[in-house]
Amino acid sequence: MLPSATTHRATPGHLHTQKWRGRVGLTLVACLSVLAGMTDAIGFMASGDFVSFMSGNTTRLAVAISDGDLGLTLRLSILVATFVLGNALGVIVSRLSGRRALPLLLCIAALLCAAAAWPFEQQLPALLAAITAMGMLNACVEEVNGLPVGLTYVTGALSRFGRGLGRWLLGERRNGWRVQLVPWTGMFVGAVIGALLERHLGLQALFFSALLAGVLGVVALKIPRRWQLGYMPR
Repeated sequence: MLPSATTHRATPGHLHTQKWRGRVGLTLVACLSVLAGMTDAIGFMASGDFVSFMSGNTTRLAVAISDGDLGLTLRLSILVATFVLGNALGVIVSRLSGRRALPLLLCIAALLCAAAAWPFEQQLPALLAAITAMGMLNACVEEVNGLPVGLTYVTGALSRFGRGLGRWLLGERRNGWRVQLVPWTGMFVGAVIGALLERHLGLQALFFSALLAGVLGVVALKIPRRWQLGYMPR
C-alpha cells in the first residue's frame, strides 16, 4: 500500500524542515515589520500622515469629509490609493522577478532613498514614494507555514492573537496564535527606532529605512528558494 500524504507530511525530516522554515520566516517577518514601523514613524512625525497605517488615514479621511475639508480629503484619498497601488505593484514586481525577495526589496530601498532625498518643502512626492514602498513591502511575505501575517499593519495580528488567547482560556490548544505578536513587536520596536532617528534627521531618516531594506534583500539570498516561494504571494 502506498503511504498516504498525511503520513508523508509527518515524517521527522519534513517536520524538522517545516520548523526551520517557520523560524526563518518569522525572523524575516520581524525584520520587515521593524522596517515598516521605522518608516511609518518617520513619515508620521515628519508630515503628520501615516505611511503604512492606512486604517488611521482612512479614519482621518472620514473626519475630513465630515468637516468639509476638501484639501485634506483629496490628500488623504491620494495617500490611501497610493498604498493600494503599491500593493499591486509589489505583486507585479514579485512575479516579474520570479518571486524573489531581493529585487522587490531593492525597489523598496530605491523608493525610500528617493523619499529621503526629496526637498522637505515638497513633502507629498516623498510621502507617495514612501507609501508605495510600504505597499510593495506586503508582497515580501504573505504567510509562514500557512499562517497569515501582515507586515505594515498589526490590527489583524492583535485580533488573531486575542482570539487565540480566548480559545486558549477556554481550554483549546491550537497552534500559531502566539506568533501573531511577532509582527506587532517588530513594528513597535521599529517605530521607536524611527521616532528617535526622525528627531535628529527629519525625513532624511528614511535613508536608514532604505539601508535596512537593502540589507534584508541581501540576507534573503540565504533563504532557500522553495521557502521564499512559500512565503510570498502566489
